[in-house]
Amino acid sequence: MSKIRVMLAEDHTIMREGTREFIQREPDMEVVAEAADGEAAVNLAAQFKPDVIVMDIRMPKLNGIEATTQIKQRFPRVAILILTAYDTDQYIFALLEAGAAGYLLKGVRAQELIDAIRAVYAGESVLHPVIASRVIRRAMSPTPETKPAPPLSDREMEILRLAARGISNKDIAEKIFLSPRTVQVHLGNVFSKLGVASRTEAVLFGLKRGWLHLEDLP
Repeated sequence: MSKIRVMLAEDHTIMREGTREFIQREPDMEVVAEAADGEAAVNLAAQFKPDVIVMDIRMPKLNGIEATTQIKQRFPRVAILILTAYDTDQYIFALLEAGAAGYLLKGVRAQELIDAIRAVYAGESVLHPVIASRVIRRAMSPTPETKPAPPLSDREMEILRLAARGISNKDIAEKIFLSPRTVQVHLGNVFSKLGVASRTEAVLFGLKRGWLHLEDLP
């Protein structure tokens, strides 16, 4: 079985070494590169093409927002998981808009981070509970329409609603009698139609447009 190729972008050496140590213990993961600043993160992403990047926000040369933006523009399939001590709205929404698939606060247990890496690798989104509540509040605030909403098929809407509940691709597939691969394809079509790069962005889009409601969320 191929391993999940993980890259770490963190300027604090002790934090980076500790994270690498427990990721390397997982039989389905390997750390393929480490960056101590945002500029190195962009360059190493191009060189090693990791599946998942665990990214801090405050780093020398380029911060996590700028690095995430550049990486997602060049390599949209790379899943970026933010792991940081900062939970200000300015950072949260800038990173989600840049295409980050998850946002965790430092202090989470090692197993939570491991589970989050597997989740974003599978195309799912992961938000710390504190972050999730802010995202939902922001999404439910009225905002002016900026572009017409592209139509989703009935199947795509069904999958988007299930994804909004935090259900994994595998469980969605079992629930509606499809293969996990087919669910991934449908989600990819949803992302393409909405012009987004992650489940989180797709759910936010659905909330803002009124396609999804609070009862659709976990």
